[in-house]
Amino acid sequence: MSAELVIIIVGTLLLLIALIDSIKIKGSSIGLVNIKLRIILAIAGVLLLMYGGYSFGLANPQAQIEQVEVGEKLQVQYPVKSVQIISPIIGDSVNCRILTMGVYPESHDKDIWILLKPSDGKYYPQSDHTNTSYKRDGEWQVITRFGGDKGELYDIIAYETDAAASQFFSSTIQSWKDSLSYPGLEIEELPSGAIEVDRIVVALENNCRGVF
Repeated sequence: MSAELVIIIVGTLLLLIALIDSIKIKGSSIGLVNIKLRIILAIAGVLLLMYGGYSFGLANPQAQIEQVEVGEKLQVQYPVKSVQIISPIIGDSVNCRILTMGVYPESHDKDIWILLKPSDGKYYPQSDHTNTSYKRDGEWQVITRFGGDKGELYDIIAYETDAAASQFFSSTIQSWKDSLSYPGLEIEELPSGAIEVDRIVVALENNCRGVF
């Protein structure tokens, strides 16, 4: 249990003691503590609740809701026979944060990852809160974040992965977040369990350096 939660609990108990002791039963209060002490306990309880709540908010900031754009969509040919990227489309101009979407065959049972390859030639796995692309009813999607210059070309590459490859990408992203450094992966570092299934090239509509 964190120190912030302990402070909140203690503050709540002090405030409850002060309030309960002031309750009148048959015209008289319980009287376990005198009125001056009740006031002190109530003030201390309120202050601890305020401090604990503020500290807890600083220690556990709420994630901002990401605003993402959706580009043009490719017309899907059914039945779907392979994992495909349907948005954005080849040659599209994209903003710094978009929703990359696609489709997959009914029998598909592997994870789907999107990796970005900018002009530095390295690979950057993309994820939202689920890490892997969200899959449902034959469609998948993942938030995709760009960090290059206006007009820079990016490969958006879809991979299907086994469990080991998914774990590798997840742990890589977590390691980058912990160190606040995103060096990218060389092609030799990509796990053997990640198989490329689709690729498109897009251009950045705006300068996205330092956005994230």
